[in-house]
Amino acid sequence: MIVTRIAVMCTLLLSGVALAGQARYLTLLNRAHDSVVAVEVAAQGSEAYLPRVIDPVPGGGGSTTVRLGQAGCRFDVRLQFRNGRQAVYRDVDACKGDTLVIVPLPRQ
Repeated sequence: MIVTRIAVMCTLLLSGVALAGQARYLTLLNRAHDSVVAVEVAAQGSEAYLPRVIDPVPGGGGSTTVRLGQAGCRFDVRLQFRNGRQAVYRDVDACKGDTLVIVPLPRQ
């Protein structure tokens, strides 16, 4: 009985480690008025942004999926719009959801 419990505990621990190393992906749903032309991703709070290659994502409902990273669940996502404006979505939890809805930017 004890051997079975130890085997089950080891299996659960190893499966958790395997999941921790899996790449995280996020779908960007662009509800803004302008196209997103560039995406950069960083571990939450690190400011070490890495670019992700995308085709322009049209405003008004276009979408694309980007790879975030393999470590952790929380990321900061920086977006560049066709009109030159930027938006940063901080503390995006990819373990709780797989879609980030990009909202229209406030008027300048």
